[in-house]
Amino acid sequence: MRTAVVVGAGIAGLAAAGALARDGWQVTLLEAAERIAASPTALVLWPNGRRALEALDPDGGWSAIASPLPDGGVRRPDGQWLAAPRARLGAGPAPAVVHLEDLYDALVAGLGDRVHIRTGFTVTGVRTGRTQRPSVSDGRTRCEADLLVAADGIDSRVRRALAPESAAVGSGFAAWQAVIPGYRVPDLPADQAAGGETLGAGYRFVSMPLGGRAAGRGGVYWVATAAGAPRPEPPATQLALLRRWFAGWHAPVGALLAATRPEDLVPQEVRELRPLPRAYGFRAGPGGVVLLGDAAHAMPHHLGQGACLAFEDAATLRALVAGVRPGATLGDAVEEYDRARRPRTASVVRQSRRMSAVVQARGRLALRARNAALGSLRPRILGHAHDLTAEWRPPD
Repeated sequence: MRTAVVVGAGIAGLAAAGALARDGWQVTLLEAAERIAASPTALVLWPNGRRALEALDPDGGWSAIASPLPDGGVRRPDGQWLAAPRARLGAGPAPAVVHLEDLYDALVAGLGDRVHIRTGFTVTGVRTGRTQRPSVSDGRTRCEADLLVAADGIDSRVRRALAPESAAVGSGFAAWQAVIPGYRVPDLPADQAAGGETLGAGYRFVSMPLGGRAAGRGGVYWVATAAGAPRPEPPATQLALLRRWFAGWHAPVGALLAATRPEDLVPQEVRELRPLPRAYGFRAGPGGVVLLGDAAHAMPHHLGQGACLAFEDAATLRALVAGVRPGATLGDAVEEYDRARRPRTASVVRQSRRMSAVVQARGRLALRARNAALGSLRPRILGHAHDLTAEWRPPD
């Protein structure tokens, strides 16, 4: 019996655990929290993310929980276009937006009876070696397996043990997300209901409709970012700050913030890994350890690729270990995972950092240069980012 331990029950860990179990692995899924729960937000599934999910679970019914994502264009705070909406490039799956609660429900439903879940398990020790099976411990219990999958996020304890050179650092932004349920969404004209992106001096506001499928409620998902450190105030105070910072911005920014309640708000610090880990796969005993998702390549979220790359990781891992047995071939597969994923993620990280520079523009001259160039810059940046996402295919 092939065994795997997956550390972390976020979307990356859930996807990997379910996929391995469907291929006959006996999986232990460890989660530090007392229960598996989704943040009340949403995420975008770009074409690569949709392809990866379909490869991980062809019967997952992903189209039933996702809503098409229109291109709402990019505006200045006064409403003038910086880049008008444009038709979708290329073929393949269309970008879609999905409520995180729906995605978690689908991933949990796909785990099956080969996955044993342990919550309240905080990793305090990691053991690897040439002759020992990789394992993790919480100080009381040790869990070992042929394959150890670290999907425990940007502060991964497993990554710190194996690639201590990679550290989580601030990206210079704070972010806020919220989902306004359908019954509270203000009536919006058609040109505003499609959502879109607005760039100011160090501020950004993005909104997108969730459609009628999201958590059975529909609604609108929005993300705001501001240069600087995360705020320490309670949610109600932070929401009041957002309303003040974005006052006077074109419709429907003000209306969406007015419809948001403090309990809807999810503040977060935008962090990234610098440098990226020296490897994503490490041989150990009869198999090894792999880093997956934010544990491997956390990045600024300006291209919205974090979750999609995590699903790519899981789909790649599944394909590489599908038919192998513990021993030399599993160790080879772990190293092949590293060779497949590091160049790919490094390229997307570079594009994300380029977009961060665009969003960070401040000062009159910098804003003039950015705004003047954005019409051509956006197609170049997003065009290359589109190539990175649309052309990816799951390995055979």
